Amino acid sequence: MTIRSVLIANRGEIAVRVIKAAQGLGLRTIQVHSAADADMLAVKLADEAIDIGPPAPKKSYLNIEAVIAAAKKARADAVHPGYGFLSENGDFADAVEAAGMIFIGPGGDAIRLLGDKVAAREVAERAGVPTAPGSRGRISDLAEAHKIAGRTGFPLMIKAAAGGGGRGIRIVDSLDELDKQFPLASAEAAAAFGDGGLYIEKVITKARHVEVQIFGDGENFVHFHERECSLQRRRQKVWEEAPAFRLPPAVRQKLCESAVSLAREVRYKGAGTVEYLYEEETGDFYFIEVNTRIQVEHPVTEMITGFDLVQEMLKVAGGEKLSVTQDDIRPRGHAIECRINAEDPFRGFAPSPGTIRRLSVPGGEGVRFDTMLYEGYTIPPFYDSLLGKLIVRGDTREECIELLRKTLDGLVIDGVPTTIPLHQALAASDAVRSGAFHTRFLEDWLETEFASHNQPRPEVA
Repeated sequence: MTIRSVLIANRGEIAVRVIKAAQGLGLRTIQVHSAADADMLAVKLADEAIDIGPPAPKKSYLNIEAVIAAAKKARADAVHPGYGFLSENGDFADAVEAAGMIFIGPGGDAIRLLGDKVAAREVAERAGVPTAPGSRGRISDLAEAHKIAGRTGFPLMIKAAAGGGGRGIRIVDSLDELDKQFPLASAEAAAAFGDGGLYIEKVITKARHVEVQIFGDGENFVHFHERECSLQRRRQKVWEEAPAFRLPPAVRQKLCESAVSLAREVRYKGAGTVEYLYEEETGDFYFIEVNTRIQVEHPVTEMITGFDLVQEMLKVAGGEKLSVTQDDIRPRGHAIECRINAEDPFRGFAPSPGTIRRLSVPGGEGVRFDTMLYEGYTIPPFYDSLLGKLIVRGDTREECIELLRKTLDGLVIDGVPTTIPLHQALAASDAVRSGAFHTRFLEDWLETEFASHNQPRPEVA
């Protein structure tokens, strides 16, 4: 089926990103929106816009029936889910296909298989991808959890079998904590994901978070190399870069090849990401999960490889074969992405919706800003606080960080507090510049280095 029109089932900066990619291919774009998003940038850029309900996500962006009805009304050929919301919902993918349209991503069966963390771990093991010590599958009860703890030792991580994005994770350091947290974790998982299933993994201390961008057309599979995502706050990524810094070439090769093996195992179609924990001291790496969608941080990969991953998604979904082979994908230079959120880093990262009074974005070679903002836009309080992503590229990491510092100094978003000061401090940090960080680094750094050198700024008028 040829794609001539695509409906974007998302909002914010990713909706803008998909619209620009689709229009670059000459496709007609249809943007759905809630009542609170009637004036967002994606609505202004799309060829057509359709209101799908009230501000609450459950009544709009998470309402499968409303999204499908809008797609039918607009006679869309395909639906792009972006990231978040329904992007990893197998039932939504099935509903799109049942309505006679193309879901831009892997099918519902693949989403469900890889979205179940236990099933995905079993797939990884079949593909020869290393997995962290822990349970072989779902844990049936607390007695089984005790046996695993006796075998692996502490600390352990209790994880929801369904869900993702860092949610539903609890770390325990003793049997007493395990006894207390196990039933709570199950109840939390059931409430959040409709599935109370749990599994357990050994915590890899001071690990780095490295992920590999995979792509497949169902028959051919490649990787677009890896990204470093270790700078996280509450298990949410803050700063990403490509390639991963201080990663030995032999480890890099094994990591990327293992990700392609996993893609081949499930005959993957579309863009996806295989996430790992990397233990720098030993050189070992362990599978975490697969994200069956485009990632927030995909621009850093695009910056070093020169390929448009969203356009490739559209082409492959329309029936084309991959436009590249592995030999065609040759990374060049270094790229860093900073997530700019409407949050106040001086006041506990409190969300800060409001109206953008002034927006000034530096340009020039090696600078990109993916955003949903424009002057006069009022940020609604109902959704994720991400405003945009500042991405820079340099020939070396050092050059990239220097360009990032200059660009951050010139980036002006007036009207609401943002996380720009956080990124300015990170770019100036000796620890960050040396690459001496891991997944627990940022929260410790916020309490020490950032707190000691930054004082709360006055209220925004």
